[in-house]
Amino acid sequence: MTTTLQAWGNSQGVRLPKALLASLRLEPGAAVEIELTPKKDAIIVRPAKALSRVRGRHRIEDLVAAIPRGYKTAGFEWGTSGREVW
Repeated sequence: MTTTLQAWGNSQGVRLPKALLASLRLEPGAAVEIELTPKKDAIIVRPAKALSRVRGRHRIEDLVAAIPRGYKTAGFEWGTSGREVW
């Protein structure tokens, strides 16, 4: 199958045929994992692993495991302490 890389705003994307998505049980908006092969000659796109839930809520272990390796927060400047506005 051959398709075209297309510009969408500041990003690029590849349109995937509906039949291909259906065979992977994916719908528009579904989470996917993207990986570059070790030889850096192909991109692998696979359905993301579903987070397990406990009583309708996410488990902290699953949420932490989903954080990308090397992720750093931007931080936040809270200003000087004292006389906070409530």
